[in-house]
Amino acid sequence: MSKVILFQGDSVTDVDRRAEGGDGLGNGYPKLIAERLKEQNENTVVLNRGVSGNRTCDLINRWTRDCIDIKPDVLTILIGINDCWRKYDRNDETSLDAFVSNYTKLMDRSKSETDARIILMEPFVLPFPEDRKEWRVTLDPYIQAVRQFAVKYQTGLVTLDGIFSKAAIREGYTALAQDGVHPTPLGHRLIAEAWLEEYRGR
Repeated sequence: MSKVILFQGDSVTDVDRRAEGGDGLGNGYPKLIAERLKEQNENTVVLNRGVSGNRTCDLINRWTRDCIDIKPDVLTILIGINDCWRKYDRNDETSLDAFVSNYTKLMDRSKSETDARIILMEPFVLPFPEDRKEWRVTLDPYIQAVRQFAVKYQTGLVTLDGIFSKAAIREGYTALAQDGVHPTPLGHRLIAEAWLEEYRGR
């Protein structure tokens, strides 16, 4: 039986996965991971259920259909940048308490209603354009919360914020994400490589 690997999140995961004529994986890191696993003859089914614009509250609303009912063997969650972004473009803030509460609901259900191995990925932002620097005030506590969830629930963790910051020293900000948020092809390769390293780690 094939191992089901499910990727959940927002536009960073979505990447046009519902485009006509596509394979449902989109054009980002989930597709790169699926291709790598296929090359290595792993018996896996990779599913992408990222939805552009989603926040933690949106994942809660679709978690039964898009996670629990799928019964994944491996579940990866990358969420949080829109919880941050909406504060700055719409004045629609997700407080840290709300973020933690929403994420806790997702984790509790995933742990109690599936047998999935869970790999969490940090939300991230690069300091370009200039206004992205202000986002750190909101995003940094979210990142710390995700790290704490990894400890509490004993999950895998891909430290994307640190990984992108380090890679940007060598590559430059816009080579990885032209708006500080949405990865370029190089940025998606960086995520895929980091995820595969965590996945192989145990």
